[in-house]
Amino acid sequence: MVKQLSEFKVGEKGTVKSVAGEGKIRRRLFDMGVTPDAEVYLRKKAPLGDPLEVTVRGYELTLRKSEAECVSAEVEN
Repeated sequence: MVKQLSEFKVGEKGTVKSVAGEGKIRRRLFDMGVTPDAEVYLRKKAPLGDPLEVTVRGYELTLRKSEAECVSAEVEN
């Protein structure tokens, strides 16, 4: 099932399918290693849902909710 990274529950793992967004946001995500076929794991989520802490390519990364909404990923069962 494909859903936005911002919709993941803590502990869910998936594979990035696409990265949307305009210019700087998209470039920033690519520079941080959030690219198609990368494995992502949602480690923590702040009480109000912003920010999110994910593991990508073996390192921890903190994303704003608006950035996480640009990432579509397929959830692993």
